[in-house]
Amino acid sequence: MLAELNTAVFAFLGAELHAVPAGLLHLDEGNTDVVASRFGFGSRYLQRSNAAPLDTSALRLEGAVPGSEKQIAPPNGLALFGAVRDALPDLWGRRVIENKLNVPANSLRESDYMRHAGSNRFGALDFRDTPESEAEDGLLVPVIHLSYLLDSADRVQRGEHIPDSLALLFQAGPTMGGARPKAVVVSDRLQYLAKFPALGDAFNVPVIERATLELARACGLDVPTTDVVRIPNDSNGRDVMLIERFDRSAIAGGWARHPVVSALTVLELHESESQNASYAALSDRMGRFAAHGRVDADRAELFGRMVFNILVSNDDDHLRNHAFVWHPQARGWALSPLYDVVPKPQIATTRRLHLGVGKQGRLATLDNALSESGRFGLARHKAQEIIERISAVTREWRTVFNQLGVSDAECDKVATAFRKPRDVGLEAALN
Repeated sequence: MLAELNTAVFAFLGAELHAVPAGLLHLDEGNTDVVASRFGFGSRYLQRSNAAPLDTSALRLEGAVPGSEKQIAPPNGLALFGAVRDALPDLWGRRVIENKLNVPANSLRESDYMRHAGSNRFGALDFRDTPESEAEDGLLVPVIHLSYLLDSADRVQRGEHIPDSLALLFQAGPTMGGARPKAVVVSDRLQYLAKFPALGDAFNVPVIERATLELARACGLDVPTTDVVRIPNDSNGRDVMLIERFDRSAIAGGWARHPVVSALTVLELHESESQNASYAALSDRMGRFAAHGRVDADRAELFGRMVFNILVSNDDDHLRNHAFVWHPQARGWALSPLYDVVPKPQIATTRRLHLGVGKQGRLATLDNALSESGRFGLARHKAQEIIERISAVTREWRTVFNQLGVSDAECDKVATAFRKPRDVGLEAALN
């Protein structure tokens, strides 16, 4: 039996502290899945001079009319708009909400996850019962409470109900995506995503992920501010990685919220189709919506990230791990800073990324990356310069890791993830 639900979609615009109604979302839901949805823009929203599109295609502003005149369906036969999906809790956020409500995993309707996700969700959308509904207070947890958050994350992973003394603290911002435990924290007027160790990790993931991101920065890639905080305990301590949120910036009285969509939304695909996509296809699409003056630099950055992922064996490079941020002054979308990059130790000599690399599909080699460099707007010699630059830095990964305090023992655990450029087609790519 289908359930029908209307939800008011709100949007934060520019440096405004309060969201405004953007339109009405209609959901048709089965037991746990959205079967279909429709959206209608509010007429007042379309009249705003600073109105922002809600995504790069179906919910853009060009040609948009009020919902009373036309309701929009998701593109490509999708049941739910990608921009809405991006703002909903992913796997970890769902586990937190289920813990709060004391219900089995994946047992709630999508609208229930939407309702209980809080106001610190990813991007600049918010969902309320009606256009007149007030916003929920969004608790921002100071970084000094990381030890309590880590304790709560452990409890969720073990399937233990979080006690009332910790529940309010931990349930701030459960909407952030991905499967690994995390929470939103604030320090010195900046918002960070705190990424915790997971039970059963084979290596110190927070420390290794932070070091890998800093290695990417040394390669010239765009990376948010990162840090590692050690939480003391009886067995010497555990580490938590902090990464600055690129969808927030401090303004007088609070934080501006920046519209963000995932590459999955940009390519108008279902999650199950992510592995059929490619970096080059994403680059092709970027030309349609890029912020003024950004398309060439963003395509070169995307190419560099692909090369980096090859050299560090990051095969978790799916479309939800690439994003675009709306730039109101340039009236377009720009590639977000890099995030979610973790090397994957492995023995296999033939490796593949999640997304397609070049003419040989997902094969993770530098010559394969070069094979379609023209689709990134790069002349062959420019693509070769990027490959050579990133290869030179990643060769010295151990030195960079040691300088960041990563022990030799932890380096040894992930050493097989890091490829020698000559072993993955460097000579073929540079000839």
